[in-house]
Amino acid sequence: MSKPAKTEAELIAMARAELKAHVDGPDGFAISIVRDGDSWEFRVDADQATRDKPGFPESVAMLVQIGDHLSKQYDVKG
Repeated sequence: MSKPAKTEAELIAMARAELKAHVDGPDGFAISIVRDGDSWEFRVDADQATRDKPGFPESVAMLVQIGDHLSKQYDVKG
């Protein structure tokens, strides 16, 4: 049975909302989706100033967990 599909924008919006609920970290980073066959995961890109802000490592770690959870529930459209 296949999983429901969401667009990259929908998945990233879901991840940002969940991230805000769990971690008090910086907002100034980009989230993208990297696909590998049938699976996918989030990637973070940020400038050095954002990387140096308090809470950035925790935000990235939480995003990995959120991505793992969402990738088991949803496929990426397209």
